[in-house]
Amino acid sequence: MPSAPARRPSPPSAERTGSDRDLSRPLPAALSWTVLIAFVAAFALTILILGLPWWMPALYAVLSLIAFAAYGLDKSAARRDAPRTSEQTLLALGLLGGWPGALIAQQVFRHKTRKRSFRRAFWRTVVLNVLLLGTFIALATLRGWDLEPTWLGDLVQLFGL
Repeated sequence: MPSAPARRPSPPSAERTGSDRDLSRPLPAALSWTVLIAFVAAFALTILILGLPWWMPALYAVLSLIAFAAYGLDKSAARRDAPRTSEQTLLALGLLGGWPGALIAQQVFRHKTRKRSFRRAFWRTVVLNVLLLGTFIALATLRGWDLEPTWLGDLVQLFGL
């Protein structure tokens, strides 16, 4: 009687396909790109119209680069079965303003796009961040706050930037 063909061991990620993984179809990439483009356009218009200080988009850019790198490193670690970046860290980076970079990284690296619970948490952080940003801008505009910290203005004058 012929023997059954030898089974190849499955990779570690394939072993966890039980009920502890809530995998689903990824959202359409067009949705992510549309949200990102709409945010950048709205933020740029707000900066131009209200004259928001340069540090606001700079903060988003820096945090986005950090989030992008964190997702890339986590994807690499997942492939090597190495220690991973916690989902809480990835979500915190997004909540603090790095979600545009995280969104790009999700599409570029195809990382964290299928796990339903992470996607839901991620989009909640995006909505919360945008609401907080909008509230901050609205309050600053209504109350006539000087959005540029005085120490920053002094620094700019000191170095002639």
